[in-house]
Amino acid sequence: MTEALWTPPADVRQRSRIGDYIGWLERERGLTFSSYDELWRWSTTDLAGFWSSIWDYFEVIAHDQPTDVLPDATMPGARWFPGATLNYAEHVLRMPGVADDEAVVLGYSQTREPVVLTAAQLREQVRRARAGLRRLGVGEGDRVAAYLPNIPETVVLMLATASLGAIFSSCAPEFGTRSVTDRWQQISPKVLVAVDGYRYGEKLIDRTGEVAAIQAALPSLAHTVLLPYTAGQVGLGELAADTDEPMAYAAVPFAHPLYVLYSSGTTGLPKPIVHGHGGILLEHLKMLALHHDLGPGDRYFWFSTTGWMMWNYLVSGPAVGAAIVLFDGNPAAPDLGALWRLAEEAGMTYFGTSAPYLLACRKEGIVPREVADLSKLRGLGSTGAPLPAEGFGWVYENVNPDLLLLSLSGGTDVCTGFVGGTPLNPVYPGEIAARCLGAKVEAFDPTGHPVENALGELVISAPMPSMPVGFWGDADGSRYREAYFDVFPGVWRHGDWITITERGTCVITGRSDATLNRGGVRLGTAEFYSVVEGMAEVADSVVVHLEDDEGGAGELLLFVVLQPGLALDEALKAKIARELRTALSPRHIPDVIYQVNAVPRTLSGKKLEVPVKRILTGTPVDAAAAKGALANPESLLAFETLAKSR
Repeated sequence: MTEALWTPPADVRQRSRIGDYIGWLERERGLTFSSYDELWRWSTTDLAGFWSSIWDYFEVIAHDQPTDVLPDATMPGARWFPGATLNYAEHVLRMPGVADDEAVVLGYSQTREPVVLTAAQLREQVRRARAGLRRLGVGEGDRVAAYLPNIPETVVLMLATASLGAIFSSCAPEFGTRSVTDRWQQISPKVLVAVDGYRYGEKLIDRTGEVAAIQAALPSLAHTVLLPYTAGQVGLGELAADTDEPMAYAAVPFAHPLYVLYSSGTTGLPKPIVHGHGGILLEHLKMLALHHDLGPGDRYFWFSTTGWMMWNYLVSGPAVGAAIVLFDGNPAAPDLGALWRLAEEAGMTYFGTSAPYLLACRKEGIVPREVADLSKLRGLGSTGAPLPAEGFGWVYENVNPDLLLLSLSGGTDVCTGFVGGTPLNPVYPGEIAARCLGAKVEAFDPTGHPVENALGELVISAPMPSMPVGFWGDADGSRYREAYFDVFPGVWRHGDWITITERGTCVITGRSDATLNRGGVRLGTAEFYSVVEGMAEVADSVVVHLEDDEGGAGELLLFVVLQPGLALDEALKAKIARELRTALSPRHIPDVIYQVNAVPRTLSGKKLEVPVKRILTGTPVDAAAAKGALANPESLLAFETLAKSR
């Protein structure tokens, strides 16, 4: 058995928020739990008991009390807390344990000087912005669109929108016109708030042309607020005008739409995923406090743009009393040590990022604890892709041996993680510590039966409150059912491969729709990348399996991006094959290895394995991938050329 890299301290129950919650369950509910596993099993079998305990423990402010917790647990369509009315923004702005003069939003930018808001200033700015939106005619159910970076103004706008019962939707300003309009034409926003551009490292990016094109493509817009961000503008302009209008919160039903997030849109239009006030509130209270152990005194950071669900996850920080740290810019400018130096400057206690960023730091030889003073850091989060064992080892050796590393996996679809870490469980290299509370995650075989200690489809077999309210415009729910419930009726199929180990940890090995299946053995893509990208010569890679219509082994194709100045020769091909054979198995050796200039990635950095596979099997590029959703659409040309030559 692999040795743990971190184990909980003996007094973890006295020092952690999940320990306090367990004590509360014993005092208030007469429930005792000797282990995290016992607590998880209760949380996924007594759904009404667990989620009502979250409601009560965090003292949810209800304008109208619920008449029940979960009268119907059927998926899709489970109904949570019927009769209840509440408001998400009211809970974020409550900021428990935070004094009025304490910093609660710290915004760092490569475009302008830092902006820091205290709790009192955040409430005041939201009050003014709320009144400003009302002056523009925004009311309950209207959509407010934000073409804004990860800055305090975006947080203010989202909370002001939510306080009205209006619906928020953001796109990062690096999204091109087509990507934005593909999303927002579906929801017909009434107001657009946008920046004129931004700096990415030393480069000034003008966005006025894109804003004009977005306006022209959205006839629903009644008003646009353009912020001169590149000139150093602070605040929401006309929305920030002084007013006597008092702060108020629309009391909306539990499932009232809060915001619309979008699938990556790599094929077809991005799915407009509607999340509700109550489900997001309960889920984020649970995750941020009980899993990430965040509370008053913490400074919580997650590197994200406003186009990724981790931004929405970050914004909930003040609801558990944590200050949030925002960053807008290039994380590798002037070098990969930039974010670690920011951690010291901002006094971060929790540093959230992506697995590719950690692996890039490892590959570059960055030693964060030598780059910056990280003594305040007690938690580190990683998501966006599986973090391999060597990534875990690198964190404990080079960042801080005492912090809790929480590898998290979930999705935009639920705006959370359903497997992650917990202060109560050890951290093992390459393994996600646990299934999250209230998330009945299982591994299913192709016949729909649960398997343990074996590779299976990641499913959620009981409802969660943060499952989407639905898809925008999907009146009969058919798109929603097709997306998650067509394969296993009544059970959410997420589209990832997962192994749940004997000790209850989880290993995610890539997307199940990008499966590599050789001779009946399913291989996850994550382990390929761990080996190939661990080689000094390789900067990036993507692997796909082309099935044989006649039932043969098919073809395994590996595409590599090499370090500058290197060329793929027979010696390097042999070395790659040797590394894969040694580290994994002979089945993992590609039939062909190609050199490409770039791996296609979404704007949030995810590899496009499935579109690459479609292009190589004859699907036209425009049908295989929505270019506007890609960070580097020109990268598809190499695969199109190869498909024609094959």
